[in-house]
Amino acid sequence: MRTSRDAVELFLRRQHQYLPHLSVDCVVFGFHDGRLKILLLKWKGLDVRALPGGYVGRRETIDAAAARVLAERTGLARTFLRQFHAFGGVDRHESDLRRWFRAVGVAAPRRAWTFARVVSIGYYALVDAARVEPAPDFVSERCDWYDVPRRPRLAFDHDEIVATALAALRHDLGAGALEAPLLPERFTMPELQRLHEAILGRRLDRRNFQKRMLERGVLKRLAQRRTGAAHRSPFLYRFAAGRLVPGARQMTRPASLP
Repeated sequence: MRTSRDAVELFLRRQHQYLPHLSVDCVVFGFHDGRLKILLLKWKGLDVRALPGGYVGRRETIDAAAARVLAERTGLARTFLRQFHAFGGVDRHESDLRRWFRAVGVAAPRRAWTFARVVSIGYYALVDAARVEPAPDFVSERCDWYDVPRRPRLAFDHDEIVATALAALRHDLGAGALEAPLLPERFTMPELQRLHEAILGRRLDRRNFQKRMLERGVLKRLAQRRTGAAHRSPFLYRFAAGRLVPGARQMTRPASLP
């Protein structure tokens, strides 16, 4: 079985497979028990959390790199992805990785390609949290869901990336059927409202919310009602097909890099 040290040493020798100065970082949003969730990795040997991400292969597109990272971390063959921002400050580098290399017993060269300046392309993903099978990468020992408002402090500039992704998600909310990947196929209006409240971080008026949602023209009310409700059983809804937010994609699972 390959150890963490073996995996790191192999990674350091693979500069020819990746673009050293270009990476992707993925903010994976899920919705469960009325709360907006985010998927984070915990590094091996350190109390450090970070976003799923990775370098772009020399023979793959940026979109394909993001889809590959998401497939490997979530186990989903199809993922809703939107590119939302590029992070390229002149002092942006990944020298914090030295701490992790030391934690697993690897003395990385001072000028290792992984420590140079890196431009990262940010993507946010919307997934059904119940279908995700979180899987750590070779840097990590765990991959878990965290409540977005209660997430721990993250490595590198990942707190900035999450904040920017959340702002982009809030901006996109209401365009097309953006909420569809976060909800079951059939849902009630109160369930849709709770999702909006979790994303926006504030309460919404019930009557105004329902009126606004129906005016969008992306919902189809079904004949069935939600049974077992404490009060009057609410109607079930679903989203009309083919109404994704502009600029988003349903990414299929790409082949993993060796």
